[in-house]
Amino acid sequence: MATPSLAPRRSAGTVGAVWIVAALAGIAIGIFATPEWRAPWLTVALGGSLVLAFLLQILSGTSHRFIERVALSVLGALVVLGIESIGFAVAALFPV
Repeated sequence: MATPSLAPRRSAGTVGAVWIVAALAGIAIGIFATPEWRAPWLTVALGGSLVLAFLLQILSGTSHRFIERVALSVLGALVVLGIESIGFAVAALFPV
């Protein structure tokens, strides 16, 4: 008979890792992509964040609150990439 875990593992590390990867992907997109290709690449980065969130949560080895952890990871990545896209839009208003 399996015994329940008394203290589930902390999930803040895996959730935060997805947010950091999304931020780094957005910065890379801002540096390397041309302005007309930034929006499609941001969509690809969000899809990659979803895949990474699933992968990290599955590898964490616990099913406790799985859907909430994946949703929080992807929602945070969406917010991070959204803020970066606002920065891209503001930067496009002031060409160098």
